[in-house]
Amino acid sequence: MARLNLDPDEPLHVLVPSRAIAAAVEALSPRVRAHRVDPADGAPTGDAAGAQVWVPRGGGAEIPDNGFLEGLPRLQLVQLLSAGAERFAGRLPDGVLLCNARGAHTPSTAEWAVTATLAAQRGIPHFVREQDAGRWSSATFSSLVGARVLVVGAGDIGTTIGRMLAGFDVELTYVARTARDGVRSTAELPQLLPHADVVILIVPVTPETTGMVDARFLAAMADGALLVNAARGVVVDTDALLAELTAGRLRAALDVTDPEPLPEGHPLWSAPGLLLTPHVAGAVPDTNARAAAAVTDQLARVLAGQPLVNVVDRY
Repeated sequence: MARLNLDPDEPLHVLVPSRAIAAAVEALSPRVRAHRVDPADGAPTGDAAGAQVWVPRGGGAEIPDNGFLEGLPRLQLVQLLSAGAERFAGRLPDGVLLCNARGAHTPSTAEWAVTATLAAQRGIPHFVREQDAGRWSSATFSSLVGARVLVVGAGDIGTTIGRMLAGFDVELTYVARTARDGVRSTAELPQLLPHADVVILIVPVTPETTGMVDARFLAAMADGALLVNAARGVVVDTDALLAELTAGRLRAALDVTDPEPLPEGHPLWSAPGLLLTPHVAGAVPDTNARAAAAVTDQLARVLAGQPLVNVVDRY
C-alpha cells in the first residue's frame, strides 16, 4: 500500500493552486505549509522547492516543460483535483505517486450524462431551436423509458449513471475492460452494440481507450442510436463520428471533443443530430468543495502515516 516517506515531525510542504486550498490544507495541522505557485513560472524557490506534495490546478492542468518538476527534488505525491489523470499518468519521475480526486466529480458528471441522454432522446435541442425561431413545431422523438443502454465504463461514475437511470426502467448493460459479475467485457462490444439504443462512454483515457470509438465501433451501432460521451474527446474518432452524424444514421451528445476546445468553424458545430456542451459535465457549485475535500482527506492520511487512496496506475 502506497504511503509517503516522511519523518513524523517534519513539515509537510504542499504546492497549491489557490488561497482556498491553501487555507484548507494548513488548517489540518501546524506541520502543513502551503505554497501558492504557478508552474508556468518554472522551478519553485525557497521553502516551496522542498515540497513533498503538488496539487495542480483543475481544468486541464498539465506538466510544464520548463524545469518545474526538476526543481522539486523532494516531491513524492501529485494529488489531482480531477478524476481524469491522462495528462500525468506515466509522466512523473520514478518514486512520485499520482492520485486523483475520484468521487469529487461523480454526481455532477453522472447527472450530465443522464440529462444529455434524456434531452437528446426527447428532442429538446430541436424544440429549443424552434422556440428561438418562434415556431410552434410539433414532432415526435425517441424515449428513454425502456431503452437499451450500454454504459461503457463501470467505475464510480458509470455505476452512478446506472443508478440514476434505474428510474427510467432501462435495460442496462455495463461494459468494462474485463468482465466480472454484472459487467461485460469490451471484447464483447461488437455483439452488444447493434442492440443498444444508447451508448454512454465514461472510460478513462488509456492507450486502449484512445480512439476506441472508431469507424468500426460506430458502424456496429444500430441505426438511430445515440452516442453520449462524458469521458474525453480522444476516446472518439471525430472524423468517423462526423461521417455518421452527417449521414443522419447516428445521433450524439458530447461534453468533450477532439480537438478541445472546439475551434471556430469546426464541422461539429453544425453537425446534425448533435447536442454539444463545452466540457462542463462536472461543473456545478459543489464540485470545487468536493475536490478540495479530496485533497484534505488525502493529506490527513499522509500526516497520519496511513495508506493513500485513489492511486492511479501508470497505464
